[in-house]
Amino acid sequence: MAEEKKSQRKTVVTEKDLQAIVDFVGTIQFGAVTIVIQDGKVIQLEKSEKLRIK
Repeated sequence: MAEEKKSQRKTVVTEKDLQAIVDFVGTIQFGAVTIVIQDGKVIQLEKSEKLRIK
């Protein structure tokens, strides 16, 4: 029964969320983008960038 409830939940990712993710990815050369989801909704984006010095 708990498995049924999990399968009925959907993660809601809006066009605005997708655009923010694309913008974050497009602005870093080396690093990571983390997407935080709560109750099936994107609530936070985190960007960490590394600067490589040769």
